[in-house]
Amino acid sequence: MTADPKAPTATYRLQLQPGFPFEAARRTVPYLASLGVSHLHLSPVLEAGPGSTHGYDVVDHTAVRAELGGEDGLRALARTARAHGLGLIVDIVPNHMAAPVPERLNRPLWEVLREGPASPYARWFDIDWAEHGGKVLLPVLGGPLGEELKRLAVEGEGDEAVLRYHDHTVPLRPGTAGLPLPELLDAQWYRLGWWRLARTELNYRRFFTINELIAVRVEDPEVFTATHAKLLELMRDGVVDGLRVDHPDGLADPAGYLRRLDRAVRDATGGAGRWTVVEKILARDERLPADWPVAGTTGYDALHHIDGLFLDPGGLAALTMIYQDLTAAGADEGGDWAATVRRAAHEVVTRELAAEVERLVRTAVRICDASPRLRDHAPWTLRTAVRELLVRLPVYRPYVVVGTPAPDGDAALLEEAARGARAAFAVPEEARAVDTVRDAALGRLGDGPHHRDFCARFAQTAAALRAKSVEDTAFYRYTPLLSAAEVGGDPGHPAVPAEEFHAFAARLLRDWPATGTVLSTHDTKRSADVRARIAALTESPEWWGRLMARELARTETGAGAGTEAAGSAGLDARTVWAVWQTALGLGQPDTARLVPAALKGVREAGLRTTWTEQDTAYEEAVTGCLESVRGPGDPDAPLWAELGAEVDAPARAIALGAALVQLTMPGVPDLYMGTEHSYRALVDPDNRRPPTPRPEALVALDAGREADGPSTEKLLLTSAALRLRREHPEWFGAGSGYLPLRAEGPAAAHCVAFARTPGRAVAEGGWVSDGSGDDGRSMPAGAITVVTRLSRRLATAGGWGTTRLPLPPGPWRDLLTGRTIEGPCLLADLLSRLPVALLIRT
Repeated sequence: MTADPKAPTATYRLQLQPGFPFEAARRTVPYLASLGVSHLHLSPVLEAGPGSTHGYDVVDHTAVRAELGGEDGLRALARTARAHGLGLIVDIVPNHMAAPVPERLNRPLWEVLREGPASPYARWFDIDWAEHGGKVLLPVLGGPLGEELKRLAVEGEGDEAVLRYHDHTVPLRPGTAGLPLPELLDAQWYRLGWWRLARTELNYRRFFTINELIAVRVEDPEVFTATHAKLLELMRDGVVDGLRVDHPDGLADPAGYLRRLDRAVRDATGGAGRWTVVEKILARDERLPADWPVAGTTGYDALHHIDGLFLDPGGLAALTMIYQDLTAAGADEGGDWAATVRRAAHEVVTRELAAEVERLVRTAVRICDASPRLRDHAPWTLRTAVRELLVRLPVYRPYVVVGTPAPDGDAALLEEAARGARAAFAVPEEARAVDTVRDAALGRLGDGPHHRDFCARFAQTAAALRAKSVEDTAFYRYTPLLSAAEVGGDPGHPAVPAEEFHAFAARLLRDWPATGTVLSTHDTKRSADVRARIAALTESPEWWGRLMARELARTETGAGAGTEAAGSAGLDARTVWAVWQTALGLGQPDTARLVPAALKGVREAGLRTTWTEQDTAYEEAVTGCLESVRGPGDPDAPLWAELGAEVDAPARAIALGAALVQLTMPGVPDLYMGTEHSYRALVDPDNRRPPTPRPEALVALDAGREADGPSTEKLLLTSAALRLRREHPEWFGAGSGYLPLRAEGPAAAHCVAFARTPGRAVAEGGWVSDGSGDDGRSMPAGAITVVTRLSRRLATAGGWGTTRLPLPPGPWRDLLTGRTIEGPCLLADLLSRLPVALLIRT
């Protein structure tokens, strides 16, 4: 890890796009400074595809995006931010860039298409030139080539001539412009192909399964220098103060890249370095590699632990049983989490990632052919071994570099996967292919170019498989509780006991004190406030079951009648369940937002319809369900009144509690645009709508106006916590303390509390000490967070009663209500107005 004294106290993510450029961001600066953040967190700022709403489709690393206002606009934003005491954190995309339309926008790719492997830019891209006769496949045709020939035309003359296909224009190899069309096509360094060929024939590495994002070989020093020069210039000039690194798991050597980046940043900034976090998705028990020179992750691990804290495990078990009974979903079609993940992984590795697997098989064959000891592995056995090992990895990827010892954890994971993979073979001798593939993935077979290629590509493919099979498939099939199906989450075991959360927070403070924490991002499938409403169902599972039984009877879904019945337009019960949970989370019958989210959900699930093989009748049935009378899109539907009455109160406690925990736990909180208020957003593109800042609401609160609803309560809480972090960074950053506080009494399990202190906190005599050796019963400075968990269960049990929270001696003031208390205090009094409290010494 890298301890960075320049770590932010809090960041605020702005999703830049043509509808919200640098100038719009600049106008928000006074408000965000008043809110209490220390840095703006900008989505990618380099030149991207025209109209892009996200910026991850970079086309030119040498220029700041013109549609956002160009470099002048970015520098003006930085000047305004600095004048208000704020810095800029920028998202960078080292793994890939766009294969855009028109193709000329990406000059390095354009030159490779023109000049082939002899181009100086050929080293930029991971292309297997041994395939397709030394051509790169461009899967851009709407149909087979023979049907599309009439739509191809040469435009221009000489070396300026291009081949046009609709909006696509690709360069011609010099000297070929005058050839007849069939000969001209054969003479190019690329092969134009039907888009459906990409699944099995693609010979360039891409981002996940997106053909339009071609991977970049940033491990090459020259490519690194060319793709990072502008960013390093902006850091040297003080425009950019820190970095978020997108998808490091796609890189050939993430640790090597991060070390090179750290050196380059230090060289550009006079040796001091800058705060840098990585978008690394960690499994529940996985740890960020300790030797990565970063401040930590972007925070999805914190999201999982915070969300899990507010789930009722018993209620979740009951809800899951009700879901299984009502939907009758097959075990591997959403009925059981582990079985659903296994099936999804097998589907993705054999279909969507078939080209990536075949690349690994070709490389494995080359390795075996070069070694008499390994030569008699048949390609089919190597293919089976690759697939069976990949689908059994429980994490995104191993971090093995040929020539260095494999990390112990990676070796253990691959050995465990190998034990299961061998069972896929009927002949034990043929199962030895598993050992060969395992050893190749661990870098044990040699250090030649094929060995290095296989080791890196296996890990990269593992990451793509994990993302596509779990987050983009199984999350949409297994739906008892949609809020648990979130980036970095574990829908099979989402609940987090309080003690586990405290242990996680203490570990963050010890190992990664400046790591990022998040609750909502541009990639979360549902914003935190949507998830809060859905999470409340774990406190009312029987009520939800009755509602769904009634709704399923009304819609006559025919639960259990075969969720994959070809051509059947009847809705399956699982989809109706998910549609209503989505509507519950959004909290309003807005079909303009619900329909796109629901259609994306069923396409990603891929059981009845997909993005590429759409069942129009089924999708119309999904839309009809949402738009029907008494359906989720009907404001007069009786269910809406019932939903509000049951869910609003516990959702308020969850939303406010999660927000306060994130803002005061160890780490650097990142707020997504608009989430200082109640913010309900569904999956992209719904969550990428341009923000509408409301500075007048903060001004009113600062002037003394009472918080009069969940949105202003959240703004009050957020501004109070952010300002406290900014005023007292020593209470929250590296070197600070974290100590759980435990309530006493019949409802103690419903209270989660912790103290943040300057210096290392220790427990003495039941209180908190700064370790100075005074009376051991004092807490001279710091803050205490108190939140309510499972509020509906609490109310049903009779409320707080005599439950008290012991506090260090002396008066404490709640920043949210202004009330002063001394401990031990009755929680019924402390939390009478709000379900949360933020206490400081008076």
